[in-house]
Amino acid sequence: MARTRPLAVVVAALLAASGLVATAHTAQAADAELVRNGGFESGLDGWSCTAGSGAVVPSPVHSGSKALQATPAGSDNAKCSQTITVQPNSSYTLSGWVRGSYVYLGATGTGTTDVSTWTQSAPDWQKLTTTFSTGATTTSVTIHTHGWYGTGAYQADDLSLFGPGGAPVEIPAAPTGLTAGTPTSSTVPLSWSPVSGATGYNVHRNGAKILSVTGTSATATGLAASTSYSFQVTAVNSAGESPKSAAVTATTTSGGGPGPGLPAHALVGYLHASFANGSGYTRMADVPESWDIINLAFGEPTSVTSGDIRFGLCPASECPNVESVADFKAAIKAKQAAGKKVLISIGGQNGQVQLSTTAARDTFVSSVSKIIDDYGLDGLDIDFEGHSLSLNAGDTDFRNPTTPVVVNLISALKTLKARYGDDFVLTMAPETFFVQLGYQYYGSGPFGGQDPRCGAYLPVIHALRDDLTLLHVQHYNSGPIMGLDDQYHTMGNADFHISMTDMLLTGFPVAKDQSRFFPALRPEQVAIGLPATTTAGNGHTPPAEVVKALDCLTKGTNCGSYRTHGTWPGLRGLMTWSVNWDRFGGWEFSRNFDSYAW
Repeated sequence: MARTRPLAVVVAALLAASGLVATAHTAQAADAELVRNGGFESGLDGWSCTAGSGAVVPSPVHSGSKALQATPAGSDNAKCSQTITVQPNSSYTLSGWVRGSYVYLGATGTGTTDVSTWTQSAPDWQKLTTTFSTGATTTSVTIHTHGWYGTGAYQADDLSLFGPGGAPVEIPAAPTGLTAGTPTSSTVPLSWSPVSGATGYNVHRNGAKILSVTGTSATATGLAASTSYSFQVTAVNSAGESPKSAAVTATTTSGGGPGPGLPAHALVGYLHASFANGSGYTRMADVPESWDIINLAFGEPTSVTSGDIRFGLCPASECPNVESVADFKAAIKAKQAAGKKVLISIGGQNGQVQLSTTAARDTFVSSVSKIIDDYGLDGLDIDFEGHSLSLNAGDTDFRNPTTPVVVNLISALKTLKARYGDDFVLTMAPETFFVQLGYQYYGSGPFGGQDPRCGAYLPVIHALRDDLTLLHVQHYNSGPIMGLDDQYHTMGNADFHISMTDMLLTGFPVAKDQSRFFPALRPEQVAIGLPATTTAGNGHTPPAEVVKALDCLTKGTNCGSYRTHGTWPGLRGLMTWSVNWDRFGGWEFSRNFDSYAW
């Protein structure tokens, strides 16, 4: 064997000299550092972090003066990524320094085997390193770092990808061919021509970015009726964002939202009509003119799953001053003649309603219709609380719900709306747990274990947004809720009402999934729900704080530390629990509303 080895060496040397044997990088660009801003000294420039989870911090750092800190929340693992141009059939080394528990570093789109490395625990800076090769047609890869669900914040610094660079990516050209389709009173559909080299597009309304999409069409939602808007589009890729396209102008149709006859700013109150409590019974005829919508509390089911809703006045043994049914109905007609709306409210704290079957759905429609017809009411308020709404495992997309209690409720409400027509007033009074908490958590989550009621009202609101007169989320009896600033807000002050309302009027990614964005409601569809007195419910807000919240949301003043995503002079107004409690408190709540300078 020893006699043949020199010959093999000589042959190999000759082949290499003649170019017949090549290394992995022959005729390729020299190896270089390819990550843009890997030390985060320029903030998040070049990086994209899911659901706003990433931020740059001055400490702790591995080197330099800044590092990345990202915090997982709910179903978001706080992934920060960057797409980098590379050469086909080439070798690369990916490395970075990390701190925290369950921190990952990896690359996707390699064209061969995607790679990932991780550390279970790094109380101090630890270096992660992995290597990969690109496929025959690969020209870009995406590197990323992320944490794990339910863990704390992690840090990353000095991220590096070393290997031969690809041809530089150029910023795409401005899109052309932007056109507006047929508007509605709250939406404008848009489309444009594709741009070579673009990986996505940003839609701008009146100069401000409102949407990011990957295709060449989008629909702007949450618009005001009879209003002119200007739209532009930009194209984006890893190199940056193009100039804006030529503008197109579209005007929404008239309509002002469903449920005609409401004032621009309305006061909504619940009237304890079927029961008594510490606030005492208030007769319909004694409800002051301040109240524009009066919700009769409550219609309740004969059993949780029957769908059979019944309503009757408080018995005289419980409410000695209760009026007769005839007087009650006459007082309703008098309120309506004065321009007020009177609705039947279904549910409440003790009235659990689960429309788990189509039979229950149909019974719900017929029994609610009977109440509306018997009392000559203007519409319906849905106040489903407790365990009335929850999402089955696997029901993860609010736009296409599959849970029977949700699907059947949507169907029932659409049937009632169709039965009574455009004048039908439909309102909802969910708790924050069922709406705004959906920004963090939706249903039982991707791995189970979450409360399945999280965000469970969102599919109902979304499916009925074109029929919904008013949504007044209960800003009381609530735990801390995360706002769009990714900070927790607690009830009882202006900050809570501002941040919670901003979510409805701006829209938000459900469970922080940008591909499942809950669109904004129109401002005339939104009111703030508050307890009338300190004894009416947890989270009472002093009148001065209510004024601050209205000032911020409608005028952009008195905002405090939270920064809204807009100003909405058309915000419909306030809701309170309840007319009875306001009377008990000397009408302070309604007098505060009446005196506010909209």
